[in-house]
Amino acid sequence: MESLPVHARVVQLPDGTYTYADQASLPVQQTGPQIVHQHIHQAPPDRTVQRIALGSGVGAGAVAAGVYFGPLLVGVLTAIAANLALLAFLAAVMAWGVVTVVKSIGGSDGEAAAKSVSRSRRRR
Repeated sequence: MESLPVHARVVQLPDGTYTYADQASLPVQQTGPQIVHQHIHQAPPDRTVQRIALGSGVGAGAVAAGVYFGPLLVGVLTAIAANLALLAFLAAVMAWGVVTVVKSIGGSDGEAAAKSVSRSRRRR
């Protein structure tokens, strides 16, 4: 028994055989309530621009400008796209209105003018 380490002891297994068990592998009995540390993290902001800028060796000013002006640029481009879509819709409605009015008022000359307008729109 002198060759055994101090932290080993003999235990009987369920099948009846004996073996040495390491004290470190035995289950530890707790005397009090178990304390669970739960860390709740908010999702970090997207730092892709920062990683690209820092990876290419530019300074903190470029990183700050990318972080600040990136979302600003997206907002501006969205507003421009919305304005262009509205203008295209208004142009289509006004062209339809002009063709309708010319057809209804002009008689045969109006119909010929409306046909030429619609032909010119199809060519574009």
